[in-house]
Amino acid sequence: MSKMTLWGFDGSTYVRTVKMVLAEKHHTDFEQVPLNVLAGEPRQPEHLARHPFGKVPVLDHDGLRILETSAIARYLNDVLPGASLVPATSRDRARMDMVVGLVDSYGYGALVGGIAAYHLFPDFVGGKNDALHQAGIDNARKVVELAMQTKGTSPFIAGGLSLADLFLAPLVFYVSLTPDMAGLLKIVGFADWWTRVQALPSFQATQPNLG
Repeated sequence: MSKMTLWGFDGSTYVRTVKMVLAEKHHTDFEQVPLNVLAGEPRQPEHLARHPFGKVPVLDHDGLRILETSAIARYLNDVLPGASLVPATSRDRARMDMVVGLVDSYGYGALVGGIAAYHLFPDFVGGKNDALHQAGIDNARKVVELAMQTKGTSPFIAGGLSLADLFLAPLVFYVSLTPDMAGLLKIVGFADWWTRVQALPSFQATQPNLG
């Protein structure tokens, strides 16, 4: 298998999702080219030629260029050996896909844009906006509650470890650095899930350097 190139910096939650997939598959033969979102690097012409909307990650492999984390994660799950991160049953795949969709559509904006940005990098989003912060808290709670209801008594969101957990975990990491994490930890099932996710070697190995 030829070497892969992953475009994107470690501070991106979506890049971390891809790197967690790679770690779960024990695949280390890839080159990462950092592109700092906070510094505007993905908006430069060179990267816009890779992704016309200036987003990361982008994966290049065997002459194939893949945009969007869902497609990249599914591709890596299919082509790399190791335990599948996509459930075997249609019911559990639906659980996984639903939470991945919730994270993409509502979770990122709430957890990162509404909560983490307010506390950790307000200048990047135009300063502290209390109304947006409160909306982020409210919507984050809805997303996490739905994810935990979907998980039920399973150890992870869709039964065993799946892409759903790897999409949500990097977002929660940033919230965990803020005072608003305390409120989310009161949601039924969330504290246990978070403890289990933090213990994953793939989560520990991909923690971004925030120094």
